[in-house]
Amino acid sequence: MKVSRIRALRGPNLWSRHTVIEVIVCCGATEFPVREIPDFLGCLRERFPQINLLQPESHQEAGMVAHALERAALGLQIQAGCPVTFSKTVHTLEAGTYQVIVEYSEEEVGRLAIDLAQALCHAAADGASFDLDGAVHRLRELDEEIRLGPSTSAVVRAATARGIPFRRLTDGSMVQFGWGSRQRRIQAAETCLTSFVAESIAQDKELTRTLLNAAGIPIAPGRQVANAEDAWTATCEIGAPVVVKPQDGNQGRGVGVNLMSREQVEAAYAAAAEISGKVLVERYIPGHDYRILLVGNKLIAAARRDPPQVIGDGMHSVGQLVDRINSDPRRGEGHANALTKIHFDEIAHAHLAIQGLTAESIPSQGTRVLLRSNANLSTGGTATDVTDDVHPEFAARMEAAAQMIGLDICGVDVVCDTVSKPLEGQGAVIEINAAPGLRMHLQPSFGKGRAVGEAIIASMFKKGDDARIPVVAVTGTNGKTTTVRLIANILDCQGMRVGMTSTDGVYIDGQRIDTGDCSGPKSAKKVLLHPDVDAAVLETARGGLLREGLGFDRCDVAVVTNIGMGDHLGLSYINTVEDLTAVKRVVVQNVTPGTGIAVLNAADPFVAGMAAHCPGKVTFFARDPDNPVIARHRAQNKRVVYLDEDAIVASEGGIEYRIPLSGIPVTQNGAIPFQIENAMAATGAGWALGLDWEIIRAGLANFVSDTLTAPGRFNLFSHRGATLIADYGHNADAIRALVRAIDKMPAKRRSVVISGAGDRRDEDIRQQTEILGDAFDEVVLYQDQCQRGRADGEVLSLLRQGLEHAKRARDVKEIRGEFGAIDAAFANLKDGELCLILIDQVEEALGHITKRVVAG
Repeated sequence: MKVSRIRALRGPNLWSRHTVIEVIVCCGATEFPVREIPDFLGCLRERFPQINLLQPESHQEAGMVAHALERAALGLQIQAGCPVTFSKTVHTLEAGTYQVIVEYSEEEVGRLAIDLAQALCHAAADGASFDLDGAVHRLRELDEEIRLGPSTSAVVRAATARGIPFRRLTDGSMVQFGWGSRQRRIQAAETCLTSFVAESIAQDKELTRTLLNAAGIPIAPGRQVANAEDAWTATCEIGAPVVVKPQDGNQGRGVGVNLMSREQVEAAYAAAAEISGKVLVERYIPGHDYRILLVGNKLIAAARRDPPQVIGDGMHSVGQLVDRINSDPRRGEGHANALTKIHFDEIAHAHLAIQGLTAESIPSQGTRVLLRSNANLSTGGTATDVTDDVHPEFAARMEAAAQMIGLDICGVDVVCDTVSKPLEGQGAVIEINAAPGLRMHLQPSFGKGRAVGEAIIASMFKKGDDARIPVVAVTGTNGKTTTVRLIANILDCQGMRVGMTSTDGVYIDGQRIDTGDCSGPKSAKKVLLHPDVDAAVLETARGGLLREGLGFDRCDVAVVTNIGMGDHLGLSYINTVEDLTAVKRVVVQNVTPGTGIAVLNAADPFVAGMAAHCPGKVTFFARDPDNPVIARHRAQNKRVVYLDEDAIVASEGGIEYRIPLSGIPVTQNGAIPFQIENAMAATGAGWALGLDWEIIRAGLANFVSDTLTAPGRFNLFSHRGATLIADYGHNADAIRALVRAIDKMPAKRRSVVISGAGDRRDEDIRQQTEILGDAFDEVVLYQDQCQRGRADGEVLSLLRQGLEHAKRARDVKEIRGEFGAIDAAFANLKDGELCLILIDQVEEALGHITKRVVAG
């Protein structure tokens, strides 16, 4: 068993809406059903008993090794605690080759699961041992290391529940919610709305004390000190016991509490000075340690924090009691778990010494032994939810404190007897924290967890706001780029800043920010990340869908122009038109349920059939008003777009909107059929977005298909009385459409310049010149710059074979190089003639043609 390719499909894809790992398993001559391996299934179950609990969807023979790999990869992740459920195995047309698809929640974990599943299958086949516990531990450890922490995860879950899209921006806790101009970002418990000034104030404990005091909020008396001697002087002024702490520390580091003697104060000063150059001495306030969480100046949660401690049983030592507590599965290292293991370090030992104890001491039954003076969860403390106990006046004081500092998310540390009474006279605010930890409120050690994530999302987005911008995805074989540009132009007329992806670049508000073929998910994500985008129009090609899935979770409008009968077949295990249809259909399957709209070509049966897979509504378009799909949909009072003599008609429920073809320049007054269809698709998309009809008309009317607005899309030139057309058409369907358009253009003689893409099937390359040979007098063949795996001259030979039975072409030339072929066509061009140039390097070729035309 050999894995020849692994892909991570990071968005909705051909197999699932889940993120999945797709593996190509090549078994060759060594592949055989599992039942023929002596006791393979028994060996597999022996090494991984839980594998029998899985019920994969695949209908392939359950005994195949590839299927066992699938089941093992999914099962190992489940055992590691990953929230995954989907897997599938597909037998390709290649003997012994399978596609194994396994869901993942974290990509690195999914990839490791595939590796470990391979090792498991080989161990079972070879009768070797397999360390199941070790494998699961590796997966669990990696998952805990890279997944979002509990605080960020809570906010992400709250956003997801509201339908707000999110994208993790870093390996840490930086997350974007929403798209384009409606986006917001967080990092743990900080948001893009968090004031830098407020955060700086919270870091400066002395300034915080000053502001809180000015607001009349009880604080602990104290001051900044210059050195250890000054710390003792301040203690004498304030009165012991005191607290010594760094002025800009966090998480309780360097804090000494309940200090009485000079030695204690000076030692605490030294510890605090290691954390910060500025040290505070404050009066020690007796009472319980509380953390109050405020979001948007509203109290959301309150928790009592208790220091890490053990309760004696008269039999076990302090060290043994700590080990027992740390064995709680809820406890772990860092912030990934509900609780953190108690840190039994030098600080804990020193705290024991103050109590006259050591790690070996055996406390009597019921004796409470504190291991630290602070109650931070990060060092093993516990939290008890007391939100429902908070007194209204106490809450008002906390809200005033947050407002005074100016933090949108704020953690207030309070020491007092109880939160069920007003703060005055029984406690004080000790500290204000920016980016407070949320763990104690989400998963308290005792009591009820609070909806903290929901509160943060509510503070960032108004009720009902899903933070989405309109997203239109356009797919199909031909016409995608022109349709994308037409839709973008319509939205531009609406006054929206449009982000657009296509085969010639990424555009933001009319400015190109990236070049090349940008019709894949990476470019789509680039648009959706951009803060200056009010609407996105995304060309969505087959290649990107297969490599990585969609670049978005769902779209408002899905447009499918057509499905070519021979384009891209034989690549990436897409061998039939039905296979290609299934890939393109992914866009339709992921329109917004209920409200989303798919705009489908009714004249293409493969496209029309996608309607059954649409979770939203459907608008059909076709030039023929009598098309049966159009007629049936129209009879049902549903949306249709069709051609009525010299106008595009949009009809729904007996109400019609007409747009004359004379007002759509790209159609050349209706002379170019495929441009009419592109305009229809764009009309359907604008209608689906709820745009005013005057805006749609204006967007179609002021769009001109030239080398700037639609490079390589039926670009017209005039040269010495002859007409030249430059187009990127590169498959049989596109060439047929071009021939139909050119047939309506008068010409004394026609010539064509063509090459072929080497990654197409032989019959697809031959078919292109078979069509052209019946429509043109002269054919100039050239070899592409990149042969895409073909031998030198092989594509030219196939193109010549397609011309062997040509009805019209009598003059055939072979030229090496695209520019040389263009020059050869120009050399023979005369007044009244027409030349179609099927370009390969779009920008370079158009530049060369333009230079020749200008030169005259």
